Amino acid sequence: MATEQAAENYTVEDLVALNPYNPDILNDLEKFVNEQVSSQTYNLDANLSLLRLYQFEPERMSIQIVAHILIKQMEEQFKVLIVLSHYLETARFSQFWDEAAKNRHISEAVPGFEQAIQSYAIHVLSLTYQKVPRPILVEAINIEGLALDKFLEYHAANSGWVIEKGGQSQVIVLPRNEFNHPELKKNTADILPFEHVTRIFPVLG
Repeated sequence: MATEQAAENYTVEDLVALNPYNPDILNDLEKFVNEQVSSQTYNLDANLSLLRLYQFEPERMSIQIVAHILIKQMEEQFKVLIVLSHYLETARFSQFWDEAAKNRHISEAVPGFEQAIQSYAIHVLSLTYQKVPRPILVEAINIEGLALDKFLEYHAANSGWVIEKGGQSQVIVLPRNEFNHPELKKNTADILPFEHVTRIFPVLG
């Protein structure tokens, strides 16, 4: 009796942490899934523990509960993708990498994920900066130390980057373009005149 009362004082998270393979907590885990659905919360560890118990005791598996778990998982991944997308759109690369590190199951499922984000970050920097301090680059592409040194060597040899010594840190000079050097913008004579565009409208109508 005392043992049962003590067990009642544990939360589901406590029960999973103490013994995630204990079949006696299966009912508690199922109830917890329904609580997550009603409260719009999510607990990955508890849900994974329940799925593992179903593997050991397939006769006790609830298709409805499994469906709830899968739906919650998709909801959580969708929320994470929205957050990651927002960080990229607002060039908050440090927050992006922090969030991505918490959800490696998403990034690891996409081959070349980190390289693609690094290329995007470099593209954004090249539109904004003529020169990028090394700490800013570290924050944007999530590479540092010797790996960054090799990264810089590669782009110095292949992308036209120039590495300068600036105070106590390096400064990376990016290739000139019409965005980081506005004087390079094309002459307005090279742009299709507006009146030429308006002539198209009757044709479209």
